[in-house]
This record gives sequence, structure tokens and C-alpha cells, in this order.
Amino acid sequence: MVRGKVRMRRIENPAHRRVTFCKRREGLLKKARELSVLCDAEVGVIIFSSQGKLHELATNGNMQSLIGRYQSDVVGSQMQNRALQSQVAEPEILLVREEIGHLQHSLRSTYGGGAGDMTLDKLHKLEKGLEQWISQMRSAKMQIMQQEIQLLENKVKEQNELMNMHSVFLGSPYSTHPFTNGNGLFSI
Repeated sequence: MVRGKVRMRRIENPAHRRVTFCKRREGLLKKARELSVLCDAEVGVIIFSSQGKLHELATNGNMQSLIGRYQSDVVGSQMQNRALQSQVAEPEILLVREEIGHLQHSLRSTYGGGAGDMTLDKLHKLEKGLEQWISQMRSAKMQIMQQEIQLLENKVKEQNELMNMHSVFLGSPYSTHPFTNGNGLFSI
């Protein structure tokens, strides 16, 4: 006999809910024991019922030792991740700090101290940077304008096609539609 698919939603009847909880809890604990025996794994399962009752299973030893092992593994892996992140991020942080320092110096000299504090070489670098920035802005502007022009051209094409289709279906006297008789009326 084949059972139908069970929809996963809360069971409204409290008696049915308790029976289902007990059966499924036992099935879950049984599978956890099987996993422990078959694969020689340490398994811990903690279940709180809707009434707040605790049900637990610790296959090797007790639950406290299993939770302690879990916490030490999680804390250890988090510390390793932080150490790796700091090692990887340290050179990047130095580069960003250096870049921020250059930018702050440039801003101070450009807006605060004026050109009087800058050497000729720094002024040339600033001028080249501004020219590059202007060039990039112009190219971005041209690209956006070309995209807008392309969109408008596509819209015009679509409207022309719609107008042609519309004139065919309305039966203009100049229509070459095979079902019209020249008057715009369909003839069969």
C-alpha cells in the first residue's frame, strides 16, 4: 500500500500532533543511532517538544562532553578564520591606508594650501590626473548617449513595424494582404 505525500504544515489537532511528534522523534533518534553505529560517528540530538520537554541522544559518552567538543571546534575554527583573514587582509589594509594618505594629501594641497605649496612635478601629475578623469567621463558620457540613441532607434523600428502590421490588418486599399479584396473587407 502506497502512502500519499504528506504536506509539511502544522498539524492542528493536538492529539494527532503529539502522536506524530512521538513517532517522528523515535524515527529521528533511531536514524541517529544507526549513523553512529554504521559510520563510527559521534552523534548528538537535542529535541524540545512543544510542551518544553527535553529529549536528547548522545551516542558516545554524554551530551555535555559532546557540546564541549562542539564549542571547542567552533571556537578553534573561528580563531583560525580570523587569523587567516588578518594575514590576507594586512597587505591590503596597508595599501588602502597608503592610498588614503595620498588622496588626503592631494585634497589638502588642491583645496586647502593651493598651488603655492606644490612643486612643478606635482602640478604636472595633478594636471595629467585631471585630464585622464575628464577623458574617462567623456567616454562614459558618449557610451551612455550611444546606448540611448540605439534604444530610440529600436523603438522607432518597432513602431514602424506595428504601423505596417496595423495597416495590413485594417485593410487599407493599398494592402497586399491575401484575404482582402481591395476594399479592406475580407473575402473568402
